[in-house]
Amino acid sequence: METPPPLTTHESMLVKLGRLVIDGTEGARALTSLFLRTLWFTFKGSRPKGSTAHQAFEIGNNSASFLALTMGFIGMILVYQSAVQLGRLVPDYSMVGANYGELLVRELGPTIGALMLATRVGAGMAAEIASMVVTEQVDALRLCAADPVDFLVVPRFLASLVMTLVVVVLSSAVAYATGAITAFIAFDVRFDVFANLSLVDFGDVATGLTKSIAYGAAIPICSCHCGLEAHGGSAGVGRATTAAVVLSSLAIIVLNFFISAGSFLVGL
Repeated sequence: METPPPLTTHESMLVKLGRLVIDGTEGARALTSLFLRTLWFTFKGSRPKGSTAHQAFEIGNNSASFLALTMGFIGMILVYQSAVQLGRLVPDYSMVGANYGELLVRELGPTIGALMLATRVGAGMAAEIASMVVTEQVDALRLCAADPVDFLVVPRFLASLVMTLVVVVLSSAVAYATGAITAFIAFDVRFDVFANLSLVDFGDVATGLTKSIAYGAAIPICSCHCGLEAHGGSAGVGRATTAAVVLSSLAIIVLNFFISAGSFLVGL
């Protein structure tokens, strides 16, 4: 049998592109299937009592201080840089708080908060489930007639839906407070002047809440998918953890684009 000729550069690129498209399609199909099964078991499943509350504590209580600290420093940086740039054009800082509040509610609070949450919560979910997969605990669940999606994914999904919203609101409030302190110390903007929410309307609040809920659903689905697909022992756990952070972050960015575009199309 004759050996086929080696692929040219263009042919090799086409092969890689084809593999990328196939892998992406299969990954999207698997994520969609996991999401639909999670919704089904949310209403029809029989998960252990207290599992959702335990996951809510892990996601919310154990992440609140991390997000508050991170968003607090981000708020200081953004307000300082915005005021510096504004001062070069118009030496009037009366609308710094109003513009910052609108941007924080609509965009920065949900998106940056969810990205930070994905690095901690997403990695933890993937590592925990991947460890159960490689040690055959998930197979044991199946032998006991317990569906892994109902037993492992649904409690994390429900807890993340609620606690992501709670933690994002809390961390956004901290970011607004640290921004007000920065504006007062660095630019002598009084707190009552900074606390101007005249530019924040219903559309901003609705868009921010929608993003928080969507991110809260995306993080556990992406992370649990990576954990359930783990293989190869401890090295597989590491790969699943890395993949969970990357996939969750990518999902947040993509959802941000579509939700923002949709809100502008409907006039929010």
